[in-house]
Amino acid sequence: MFQDPFDRNTDSPTAPAEDCFAITPSDSADLPRATKAIYVGQAGHVALVTVRGSSAVVFRNVAAGTIIDVRVRAVKATGTTAGEIVGLA
Repeated sequence: MFQDPFDRNTDSPTAPAEDCFAITPSDSADLPRATKAIYVGQAGHVALVTVRGSSAVVFRNVAAGTIIDVRVRAVKATGTTAGEIVGLA
């Protein structure tokens, strides 16, 4: 039987992610929910919009296996060359 000893703890931006989801970069849609961070599985550039931002910022030459510790509302297709991106929420 599955048990979660932390199910009554309060979530916070600094707490470990409780969920993850695949991210498909899009120039027209926001993510279904804000992330605590994103994981980049294949190296390249990542164009993202932070939860408080209004325009994309490009993280260049991100190595495969990197976790970008930033709260994200969108990952843009234009400017993103990295792949296998996962949202940590």
